[in-house]
Amino acid sequence: MNATMPAVKSEPRGALARLARWCSHHRWLVIGVWLVVMFVAQGAAAAAGPDYRTDFVLPESESNEVFELLEDADPNSAGFSAQIVARADNGVEDPAVRSNLESLFGYVESKGDISVASPYDVPSQISEDGTIAFAQIDISDSRQFSELTELGTDIEDFGADLPAVDGLQIEYGGDLFADFELPESEVYGLIAAVIILILAFGSVLAMGLPIGTALFGLGVATALVSLGSHLIKLPDFTTAMVAMISLGVGIDYALFIVTRFREGLHDGRSVDDSLVDAFDTSGRAVLFAGITVIISLMGLFLVGLAFVQGVALASSLGVLLMMVGSLTLLPAILGWVGLRIDNTTWAALFAVGLVVLGVFVAVVTGTSAIALAGFVLAALLFAASFAVKPLRAQVPHRVQPLQERRMWYRWSRLVQRRPWPSAIGAVLVLVLLAIPLFAIRLGFGDYGNYPEDTTVRRAYDLIADGFGAGANGPLIITVEGATATDEAALAEFAASVGGTDNVAAAIPRPVDESLALVRVFPISSPQDEATSDLVSTLRDDVIPASGVEAKVGGLTAASTDFSSFLAGRMPLLVGVVLALSFLLLMAVFRSILVPLKAVVMNLLSIGAAYGILVAIFQWGWASELIGVDRAGPIEAWVPMFLFAIVFGLSMDYEVFLLSRIKEEYDRTRDNATAVADGLAATARVITAAALIMFCVFGAFALGDDRQLKLFGLGLAIAVLIDATIVRMVLVPATMELLGDRNWWIPRWLDRILPNIDVEGHHDATGPALDDDDRDDDGRAEPDRPDELVGV
Repeated sequence: MNATMPAVKSEPRGALARLARWCSHHRWLVIGVWLVVMFVAQGAAAAAGPDYRTDFVLPESESNEVFELLEDADPNSAGFSAQIVARADNGVEDPAVRSNLESLFGYVESKGDISVASPYDVPSQISEDGTIAFAQIDISDSRQFSELTELGTDIEDFGADLPAVDGLQIEYGGDLFADFELPESEVYGLIAAVIILILAFGSVLAMGLPIGTALFGLGVATALVSLGSHLIKLPDFTTAMVAMISLGVGIDYALFIVTRFREGLHDGRSVDDSLVDAFDTSGRAVLFAGITVIISLMGLFLVGLAFVQGVALASSLGVLLMMVGSLTLLPAILGWVGLRIDNTTWAALFAVGLVVLGVFVAVVTGTSAIALAGFVLAALLFAASFAVKPLRAQVPHRVQPLQERRMWYRWSRLVQRRPWPSAIGAVLVLVLLAIPLFAIRLGFGDYGNYPEDTTVRRAYDLIADGFGAGANGPLIITVEGATATDEAALAEFAASVGGTDNVAAAIPRPVDESLALVRVFPISSPQDEATSDLVSTLRDDVIPASGVEAKVGGLTAASTDFSSFLAGRMPLLVGVVLALSFLLLMAVFRSILVPLKAVVMNLLSIGAAYGILVAIFQWGWASELIGVDRAGPIEAWVPMFLFAIVFGLSMDYEVFLLSRIKEEYDRTRDNATAVADGLAATARVITAAALIMFCVFGAFALGDDRQLKLFGLGLAIAVLIDATIVRMVLVPATMELLGDRNWWIPRWLDRILPNIDVEGHHDATGPALDDDDRDDDGRAEPDRPDELVGV
């Protein structure tokens, strides 16, 4: 193409293209608005502080009836619970030990709205050998999250200031003292994303755009979630979930758009035309993919629980902000970067390497000064490049081979030549991985899963040593009627409960003239299946046989009720999300078989991820590799969130791959060629996107919290399976087997379906560039001074 060839007039563009052009032309206004919004939101969130609350009580359950009875008669027992646990080599009755502990218990009671059951008043809270004792603390649910956090810190500080007593160990257990923080391992995910993007793009600027856009969106999202915790009930892990999901989708969405933008530049189009084309094609796919993820998340509202709806809303907000950032902030930055996007100097590359190395070593060693040193060295190196000319030299561009010679094109042709073995082999692998799913047990982990260097874990272990593991999660039985006011009858009922299998002790306590409690300590730990069975035995056999008007509640019983409830709601959630996704994909691709295959394949990949989680966390296979030292149930909330999020993310990859295949099919009407060309054009970026998500999600599995380990690893595995076995094997194999039938749809259905154009209008032409405007590899290269090269 020579410079005198006239540009071909592009067909009219859609709203996204016009938005992208406007944001590019008003880039400083757009960037300024984002900066203001982020700083204002962060400032407001810091001033207000969070108010997270985890409410696992069901609207209609026996445990909720117990909760309501306690709330009326003894509000503290219906709120948060905690324990102060002591071990004394000389025995807890030692005068010095007793003096310290009673001072501590008195301080706790002085904080108001707190009930303290001292072991010196309840002898059963002292172990048989007299060396371990615990005080049960009950706190009303009227305090804000920040107040509870401050209270826990105050109590620990007071205990640390008590006079030293040889052989005395004091630990703090339960909700009040359990710290929840985002794991530092999240940084590993970002480091991996930086490395993957540099390898994929070969450019520091191209790498920085997706990560920078995602971090902007994340900054606004986390601030709004913190503020939102004052308006709706949000559990303390909400911020971690929003960060996990938002970083994954934010980097991916920007990655797809940046890739298409660079393709336009490589084809010789101007910056403006490349920008418009990228947002009129990949931008549409991002919009549709984001809406699909949000729809999947909003499907969680069908569960009917306030905290689930809160997390769904917060996660949807994170995805929405990432989508808005990709469609507004990203075109503004792309318009500023322009043709420089592919250029990287050795100074910039080495500087990024120093920062990555510094941050990595800082996280591993826990020394933040190392990270600061990495940034300082990077800045010095970059400054030195203005004086040292070789540092300003550009890293050579990689020469892209012809499409027919690319690995993914050859891979697609290989699969297409052997579609039956490929499809059957992939399905067999997924089915084998999913087999453990049929043994899944839902429940909740206990504090025995916390790291051994935390006080809640040490308190848990001390109680287990002195009283049995079940003492960490007692059941609460409320007693009404005549038995509640008859001391002898209450004692007889408690004795019958205490004689039940798997019960270590049952301690009665009158509350008022019409209500009494029996605190039941199982032998098994709170998360053990035997404890859930005990709840059923008490409800179905022991209490009915006694004739006493009693109900079983407490956190452990509520967890059992919660798990059963969620298991019953899963079919509704799955059915609605599948139906909506099928209808959306059918409208987008004007096909019956394409959305049907997508739904089935996504179910297979999610099932395989569930199966792997059961094998690792429930059966304990290789669990020590990720720092899980105890097998236990699958957290009851994880399967529904995992399904909603993974299904939405799977639709992302489906849309990005199939929209490109459909674009090629509409152009050539050759199904086999369209599949090969579409896979060759998208496989590298989909693989990079999946690797980034795998690293971001998988990084949470390296943290300390079992719930986040389970959830992060589940997301990472599901994304990896979907982007490899499903997208790279099953999709091309099945599309080859079905041929042109992939795109068949009844005419009457085609007429009534809304027209949703995801492919957009790809402009294959554009104004030509002179040879002088290209580098040695044939890429577009603008005239610019050396000091602006490869920033």
